Amino acid sequence: MTDQPAQPTFKPDAAHQQSPKIRRVRGVPLPAKDAQGNQAVMLGVTDAHPSSPQMVVTHPAFQQVIGLLDGSRSLDEIITQVGNGLERPMLENLVAQLDDAGLLYGPVYEALLTKLHNDFDNSDLLPPGSTAQFTDALVMQEHGESTTEEQKIAEGPAKLREIMDKWIDEALKNVESPAYDTLPKAIVAPHIDYARGWMNYANIYGRLRVADRPDRIIILGTNHFGQSTGVCGCNKGYESPLGVCNLDTDVMEKLKAALGAENAEKLFANRYDHENEHSIELHMPWIQHIFGQDDAGNYPKVFGALIHDPLVNSGESYDGNGLDLEPFVEALNSVLADLPGKTLIVSSADLSHVGPAFGDNQALAGDDEAAKGFREQVAKHDHEMLTLYKDQKIEDMIGSLSWQQNSTRWCSVGNMSAAMRLANPEKVELLNYAAAMDPQGTTFVSTAAIAMF
Repeated sequence: MTDQPAQPTFKPDAAHQQSPKIRRVRGVPLPAKDAQGNQAVMLGVTDAHPSSPQMVVTHPAFQQVIGLLDGSRSLDEIITQVGNGLERPMLENLVAQLDDAGLLYGPVYEALLTKLHNDFDNSDLLPPGSTAQFTDALVMQEHGESTTEEQKIAEGPAKLREIMDKWIDEALKNVESPAYDTLPKAIVAPHIDYARGWMNYANIYGRLRVADRPDRIIILGTNHFGQSTGVCGCNKGYESPLGVCNLDTDVMEKLKAALGAENAEKLFANRYDHENEHSIELHMPWIQHIFGQDDAGNYPKVFGALIHDPLVNSGESYDGNGLDLEPFVEALNSVLADLPGKTLIVSSADLSHVGPAFGDNQALAGDDEAAKGFREQVAKHDHEMLTLYKDQKIEDMIGSLSWQQNSTRWCSVGNMSAAMRLANPEKVELLNYAAAMDPQGTTFVSTAAIAMF
């Protein structure tokens, strides 16, 4: 008989449990069965960063309770405010579970964070996350649940290359110019998962197969879950199932010098935000597959940075403590101007995020007039903004999105604007626009493939 793990217990002498403050979390609906065997839906609470891999499963009714765990209320005050039969043992049990999972601010979370920071600083590379999961799934499609780790390692790279080539062939089969002879100064490509975004990954990366090989690649991503309030640099290289792109230490050190000590410290203060960030990682296999290794067996060197949203505070950091966009762009421009060879700037960008999952009332699936009209309006808005971008009217694009309060939730305005300013192109080509929607019409996410010369 297997011993069951002990259930977390409430600690009445722990101050952080008496007035609990929950960290940034996400709620995930989970199908389940109730005591009578009927279908039900439970609420899974997970780390939005994520520092903790654990999930707490509870009844959806506790969603209101979780919203009150802001550290300003005692348990008794929460019980009084919620009412509706909420009893103290029930709340104590939830608090104990959240704390044990590292989802409350307190000693458990602090220990998790210390380990994460130590592991991060003791390695020269960021290990693969979502790209490894995708590659493993490709191998498992052939071997099923009995797939071994050895099979994943041995067969994964070839299968990943195979499917990327298949996507490229499909995306470019009817286009007039399927290849660039000259390396663009910058590109815009998605950071949505491959299953939904392959068309635009392939549309831009596929065209680079015979272009000049870059000496370095600057990847500008979006900070989805991190703590930084400004530009957030990474002092690591990146690993994918295909191999390693080492950190471009020349770029990093020269950038630190150009920024000055105070701004350089701001750039890397929240470097740990890169630990679980997918927006840069997803480009590594494409870079490695398309550009290959040099004579010494090395893939192109990279430097990654996450760019905050200029719609929030006009490009300055959200709270005045992070690195503003302006000094970052100026410093990086000066660095790249003095470096020999070719640089490729990558803007890792998704555009609109609409649908009930993002707070919209209108469902998107179906052919009824309301759903069709909403989809068409989003696409029209995207194309209007992309036209401004193509015409290099960055300030007009930012102003328009700001005036509309970013109604369709473009999530990568920061890195798109930074890429344009770093490239300072003579010509911008919009290669493809696409949107992905789930069958139920709860999420609609749009992306584009763009090249700048």
